Amino acid sequence: MKRILLVEDDATLGEILNERLSQGYLVHWMKTERAAVDFLQKETVDLCILDIGLPDGSGFEVARFLRDRKAPCAFLFLTAQSDAETRLQGYEMGAAEFIPKPFHLKELLLRVEHVLKSRPAQVELMLPEGRVSFATLSVHRKDGKIEYPPVKDMEILKLLIQEAPQPVSRDSIANLVWGEERDLSPRTIDNSITRIRQVLSDDNERYIRSVRGVGYQWVGPKE
Repeated sequence: MKRILLVEDDATLGEILNERLSQGYLVHWMKTERAAVDFLQKETVDLCILDIGLPDGSGFEVARFLRDRKAPCAFLFLTAQSDAETRLQGYEMGAAEFIPKPFHLKELLLRVEHVLKSRPAQVELMLPEGRVSFATLSVHRKDGKIEYPPVKDMEILKLLIQEAPQPVSRDSIANLVWGEERDLSPRTIDNSITRIRQVLSDDNERYIRSVRGVGYQWVGPKE
């Protein structure tokens, strides 16, 4: 059974989420940053649901702890702060989802299910520029720098590798990575590919080739 760490200090909301999530997952509910970090020092989970505003700190700090430990755990944020700067900070840290409060419970449950189903397997890809880890959603460059691309960028990269040598259409990428989201900009996928190429130092389409009228094709190594 998949394990979820729920970090939420609101007693009423926490009770509701704990009860509903426990119907399909093993849930550990913590109310503070300290309790969450103490738990994660001893245990591993598949997903963390993090409230950003906590009595003794921030859900961002819990996410940073996970990232620093290279924990193979996805995480999503819950917050009443829905401004662009806060969302950007969350996604830059590698958040799989950013859910503003208030939200519909069914929507949260569907997003949790999607993140757990699409979570990359624990494999690595070796390139001349460094190592790509789908377990920790990170790129370890030979110069010692570690980068954490957005989760959906890593999902696109893994999809292209899985489907190689066949090209993958933009529609297929949108359906398989974003699911039923309706507000996807036509440039969103292209921007993700641009970021992936930058991280991989793929200046001349050595790894990701643009296929006119179709989409993108992985032409690099597959392991």
